[in-house]
Amino acid sequence: GDGYEGTFYGMQSLIGLLPIAQSQTSNHKLVVPCLVINDAPRFAYRGMHLDVSRHFFGVDYVKKYIDFIALHKMNYFHWHLTDDQGWRIEIKKYPKLTSVGGYRNGTIIGRYPGTGNDSLKYGGFYTQEQIKDVVKYAAERFITIVPEIDVPGHSLAAIVAYPELSTTPNVPKQVGQTWGLTDINNVLNPSDTTFAFLENVLSEVIDLFPSKYIHIGGDECNKRWWRESAFCQDLMQKEGLKNTDALQSYFIHRIEKIVNNKGRLMMGWDEILEGGLAPNALVMSWQGEKGGIEAAKQKHQVVMTPGTYCYLDHSQTKNEDSITIGSYLPVEKVYNYNPVPAELSAEEAKYILGAQGNVWTEYIGNESKLEYMVFPRMSALSEAVWTEQKNKNLPDFEQRLQQQFKRYDFWKVNSSKAYYDIQSTILPTKNNEGLIWKATSKLKDGHLLFYEPNEIISHNKKNDSLTASILKSGTYKINLDTSTRDSKDLSSPLAGSVHISSLPQTFSFNLATGKKITLTNPPAVQYPGNGGAFGLVNGVTSTKGINSAEWLGFNGKDMEAIIDLGKAQTFTTVTLDALLLEGSWIYLPSSVEIFTSTNGKDFKLINNTSYNTVTANKQSKLQTLFSAETAQYIKIIAHNSTTIQLGKPGAGKPAWLFVDEIVVE
Repeated sequence: GDGYEGTFYGMQSLIGLLPIAQSQTSNHKLVVPCLVINDAPRFAYRGMHLDVSRHFFGVDYVKKYIDFIALHKMNYFHWHLTDDQGWRIEIKKYPKLTSVGGYRNGTIIGRYPGTGNDSLKYGGFYTQEQIKDVVKYAAERFITIVPEIDVPGHSLAAIVAYPELSTTPNVPKQVGQTWGLTDINNVLNPSDTTFAFLENVLSEVIDLFPSKYIHIGGDECNKRWWRESAFCQDLMQKEGLKNTDALQSYFIHRIEKIVNNKGRLMMGWDEILEGGLAPNALVMSWQGEKGGIEAAKQKHQVVMTPGTYCYLDHSQTKNEDSITIGSYLPVEKVYNYNPVPAELSAEEAKYILGAQGNVWTEYIGNESKLEYMVFPRMSALSEAVWTEQKNKNLPDFEQRLQQQFKRYDFWKVNSSKAYYDIQSTILPTKNNEGLIWKATSKLKDGHLLFYEPNEIISHNKKNDSLTASILKSGTYKINLDTSTRDSKDLSSPLAGSVHISSLPQTFSFNLATGKKITLTNPPAVQYPGNGGAFGLVNGVTSTKGINSAEWLGFNGKDMEAIIDLGKAQTFTTVTLDALLLEGSWIYLPSSVEIFTSTNGKDFKLINNTSYNTVTANKQSKLQTLFSAETAQYIKIIAHNSTTIQLGKPGAGKPAWLFVDEIVVE
């Protein structure tokens, strides 16, 4: 290297070349191939994030997390230190931030809104001496820690400690015990008292962290509380602010002055664009890439961290067994991510500093679960931000990942093996008279076997995919076995038994199953379903709520589908599966309309009555009953709730509509 940092990264490359030792004896030799590596990182910002507010991780583990970042030649650690559920950094001028705001008196059980509350006191914080120690530890590994003090929203813990910071100081509040805060005022009052408080807090934070970037959050500010505040309305009139978006911009501008006056640069989530971007602000784009594109075009520096590619708290399998925030983000999608959007010119692309993997911990309560969510996707992201796009090679990465899993074991890391799960897709037949179930596995020396009940129907050769025809309702199964019966040397991290995993699947046929289907509006890119539009008629009904990839998600848009039954059919019932999960801004459709046609062009509306049955996973069956109808074409329109109502999670934002199987009987 041309300096200490470059040499350090070279050492990490050397460590990556070392074989995993099979013996701990002193005379064991490590053989390294003879080669020359001459490379440099594509991006200056290569980051990982950790939320320690929702769940707290002690100093020793934070250092271990930093070691993981260093081993992947990443150079920024974004430390999310404050939120509604806990304030985790000692501020000497305001001791109640940690003595009061650092602890909550319970946590919801299960997925929001929860099945109850454990009523257990939970919390913790880092002393300033501990933070100095962690900062030094990271710097020795050429990692810059970016602290985040989240304002003006997500501030409930601070408000509970110091009620005068709120627009409703006389209303009793508690440190957040749940993840979806809608009826609780967690927004700071934009008063001189608040800004004096924040200047004092940021002064201590800046003294602890040498990073040139200070993250101030700025996301998910529920402006309802400002609209209902007489003080805020007077302030808006006095300052000539036309709406609460402008008030947020006013707030962020004042914070930026505090940060800039102390010689640092302010960074915030993409909501800081609302009402106008502060002059020197850096944007962290999480709601897709739109905010990052807008900021880059305004010549502001950007770190890309869109949930679709960079949220490592999302599910790694299409049917996740553990509780996650939802969505589906496989390792190959992380690897293939290009942080520079095609919409940017070469000059505008210079403002993209890099990308960051985010780990929000609502549903990550311990170190083992954290590692399960992070690995191997951290490895994939590290290459996405280091390697030039033209040099990325997914098959090569997948081959090297075989050894990387052994390295995780050597590190005693609880990595997810979802990468080796049976991957399946459900496809239509050529004549749309059944289903094709196709399965693949990336497990070397693996065999896939297809079962009907108690009977093996077919199996594949090594490394081939398996295809099976499904022509009737029933529960089928695909097994993944290894070739241990033929070889003792299994170059697989899953070695140990002949049978590795099973994928059971229940198919339920109805008049729509396997038929041609089209959508007027495509689903959102982050929730495409399992096979796009065909996923609505693939005979599979999700049983795991948002943890399943079967759902198609529409943001602020209606779902309009047309099904061609192939010939005129008589039916009396149309059922649509929909999801209700308010904490994730997912709401039931406001109404469902059913139309029929004999030619696919001229449709008539059927008078209908809809009702729903909600299951434990918040799944609803919206069933429409009517007198017998005969038609070849059916149009189903599920009308989105559009803007979320005040008092509900995500108020003022476009509602999500999640739909799954359409059943015609």
